[in-house]
Amino acid sequence: MFSALYSPSHARETTVRLLPREEEFFDLFVAVATRNIEAAQHLQDLFAAPPDRRVAHVEAIKRLEHEADQVTHEIVNRLDRTFITPLDREDIHQLASDLDDVMDAIDGTARHSQIFHLGPSRPAVNQLTDVIRRMVGVLAEGVSRLKKGDDVLRFCIEAKKLEEEGDAIYHQALGDMFETERDALEVIKWKEIYDNLELTLDQGEDVANVLESITIKHA
Repeated sequence: MFSALYSPSHARETTVRLLPREEEFFDLFVAVATRNIEAAQHLQDLFAAPPDRRVAHVEAIKRLEHEADQVTHEIVNRLDRTFITPLDREDIHQLASDLDDVMDAIDGTARHSQIFHLGPSRPAVNQLTDVIRRMVGVLAEGVSRLKKGDDVLRFCIEAKKLEEEGDAIYHQALGDMFETERDALEVIKWKEIYDNLELTLDQGEDVANVLESITIKHA
């Protein structure tokens, strides 16, 4: 009787039901990373636009931030419901959190641009938003390859190089502004923008670090 109930074929069927649909986690990661790309493009377009034409980009970023939050919550919910996960649970949670942090940083910069009623953008801001756009594109490529482990480390390295490029622009921009800008209010407003852009790059580097850790762990 026992052997009939717990035959090898029954055990295989039970195992199949317990195994996760791995692509669901990976697809959700890609969904957030893709929205980060869209948000970064809007951020670059926002600062490239005249001040009176920036609202649409701010609103688009807010919509993407809301969508990314929903996807991130779905990742966490699936993690709670899944018995066997394709990656370590802490890695799934960390990657989801870090990807969401990138979006939050982009959204924060967009909202501050609106709150501060900023005038025409500064060259270094345009340079930094370009680096951010390229960085989230590289990260999205790494995330999309995570399921198969296909050359993920190459994109992690590229993302870290972009963080260094952005860091150099950030420090140079601050030095130039403090040396030439005489309006204290403008210094306060633009320093906040520079800091938020630099934070976005740091959050992107965090994504690269967790991708690297996952890849090495599962090599």
